[in-house]
Amino acid sequence: MKKQFNINIALLLLISVAAFYSCSDLELEATDSVIQDVTFTGLADTEESLNGLYSETWGMLGDQGNFFALNEVTTDEQVVPTRGSDWGDNGQWSSLHDHKWKVDHNFLLPTWNQLNSKVLKATQIISPLSNATPREIAEAKFLRAFSMYFVLDLWGQNPFREATDAPTDTPIVLSTAEAYAFILNDLDEAIAGLPEIAPSLATKGASKAAANFLKAKVILNSERYTGSAPNYSAVISAVDAVEASGFALQSGYFQLFEPTANNETVLYGQIGIGNRIWNGMHYNMVSADQGGGWNGFSTLAEFYDLFEGESDSNYQGDSPDERRGWVPDATTANATTNHGIGYGFLVGQQYDKDGVALTDRAGDPLIYSRDLSLYTSNEAQGIRVIKYHPYDGSGFNSFRSHETIFRFADAHLMRAEAMLRNGDSGGALAEVNELRVLRGATPFSSLSLDDMIDERGRELYVEFFRRNDLLRFGQFTKNWEFKDPAAVGDANKNLFPIPLTALLSNPNLVQNPGY
Repeated sequence: MKKQFNINIALLLLISVAAFYSCSDLELEATDSVIQDVTFTGLADTEESLNGLYSETWGMLGDQGNFFALNEVTTDEQVVPTRGSDWGDNGQWSSLHDHKWKVDHNFLLPTWNQLNSKVLKATQIISPLSNATPREIAEAKFLRAFSMYFVLDLWGQNPFREATDAPTDTPIVLSTAEAYAFILNDLDEAIAGLPEIAPSLATKGASKAAANFLKAKVILNSERYTGSAPNYSAVISAVDAVEASGFALQSGYFQLFEPTANNETVLYGQIGIGNRIWNGMHYNMVSADQGGGWNGFSTLAEFYDLFEGESDSNYQGDSPDERRGWVPDATTANATTNHGIGYGFLVGQQYDKDGVALTDRAGDPLIYSRDLSLYTSNEAQGIRVIKYHPYDGSGFNSFRSHETIFRFADAHLMRAEAMLRNGDSGGALAEVNELRVLRGATPFSSLSLDDMIDERGRELYVEFFRRNDLLRFGQFTKNWEFKDPAAVGDANKNLFPIPLTALLSNPNLVQNPGY
């Protein structure tokens, strides 16, 4: 297949070479060439290359910007309001939440490059010229499918090049249907070659369960890519396969995000979770091993209201649903297990490790409030979210490298959704209520699609699938607080614009509508 040459890179090389020789006494020989074809002859060390690919893929997920921001800050789950001179950043955060992003948004090109470069690196491992082992090939196909899927989901166009294509070749661009079929084929071949890994700390790498999980996710969203109704039976079968590998729902919600083995974690990455802790915490909130937070990320009151319980506070006993978490008060704050830092959704007066009420930098009470402004919030406005607590069950470990990527509760809800959409409302209701009872929430008497998307929000908040979910339920373009009225109902926002650099380097790409 004929593929790509990055024109911009070529121009930069030409400019660099010209500049070098203009300030030297050297002369170019007639045989000199600025760009030389490099023939791919295989990777020297496929194990090292695969380990590097894992590291790069999981590292991408740990960032609070780029990939994470495109999938979370663009939704009703996360908002990064401007607080005085903090977090303005030329509108890069606010424009995601209010759906006013432009083609030159700072997070688009890095995410595009990160994902597509990993596709090529995986393809090089898979190439027969690299002589990788069958397991290495299966793992590379899983990782390729992972990155290709998000390119498909975010942009709807997948450039692709073979490992042996010359740098001067322009990549083909797969249509949505072609990319979908390609991804599914990679996953089926990966499943055949991947090991069976039961729940354990060994789930940091690809396994049959992880590939089946991703397969269920891809098929469930397939109507966006094929125009046809998904094969819901295939989704159910894929989730059943995950369950057959030993994975199951487990009680103790916030313990699921500690660096210990549990029955729910199908796949985790060795990623630092500091961004997930500190990006919403106030500057004056500290833990035993870390200074204050960065006072940025918040959530909307309307998302918080999806949970049962008191609307203006979240102390112990204010909600039956353990997923909403709780905020230590003057009697429950301590230096041993929480340092005054809450779990889940933080609202109301905040306390330090000694139970002393905290203040903001101006000396006013640090009371996280429901109200906020996208452009003029003060230090205390906005409900904050802490899913990964700095206390990891045995001590304070804010810098641990253990972030959940796939979790069985997600698969469980995917199966329930497939049942519901396939006409088995009774089976779907039983699945959802099994989870709700485990989390302490009141069981449903009936189940609608609106209930289903809300339940996914309650269970899976800030696990980077919210945009994907809202799109599947037709709610990504719905109105929410601070969204630009012109963007409400605008289907063009369902895809991001192709970065201009990518368009210039590959004429086979076509800019998405509306940009």
